[in-house]
Amino acid sequence: METPLSKEAVRVLGALVEKEMSTPEYYPMTLNALRNACNQKSNRSPVVTYAEIDVMEALDELQQRRLAGHVTGAGSRAVKYRHALSEAFSLTAAECAGLACLMLRGPQTIGEVRSRTGRMYAFDDMAETIETLERLCSRGEPLVVHLGRMPGQKEVRFAHLLSGSVTESALLSASVGESASGAELEELRLELRRLREDFEAFRRQFE
Repeated sequence: METPLSKEAVRVLGALVEKEMSTPEYYPMTLNALRNACNQKSNRSPVVTYAEIDVMEALDELQQRRLAGHVTGAGSRAVKYRHALSEAFSLTAAECAGLACLMLRGPQTIGEVRSRTGRMYAFDDMAETIETLERLCSRGEPLVVHLGRMPGQKEVRFAHLLSGSVTESALLSASVGESASGAELEELRLELRRLREDFEAFRRQFE
């Protein structure tokens, strides 16, 4: 995008798209529901803890860019918010789902996009997923970029461009973070194995 969105605006916009497509009965969304959607711990990377003011400022940014708006329901004083992503960029349902996945989870492989958009849009197969992502990449103003393989990665990934270009340093930082998490998990598994072995040795003393 010519003028990048803040990371908070991207998270809010992605949450609005996701909830419209996966749980339309709860859409449009109140400010509190939207904050909870942004801060949920599942299906989010990174996990964030936005305060109400953070979401409000992100909504102001999106409304200024005509990517979101608010409505007041009949018989209710609560202000609710909706996105205008598909209208702003003339996107199909498949494109909205794929883009939302990247907005909420960061760079993803083709297989990850297909498996993680199921509640929003059911891609028929990998071919449809690839075609959708490629359309987002080949627009006059691309919304998605095709990334090369990172060190230790077997598959190529795709990333959104709503926050500007994706820098190599940012990708490396994310890759290091994922590796660190994996190393910590493996260390915990080894520690658990050692504890089990020690307990078995202790138990055998009394047999």
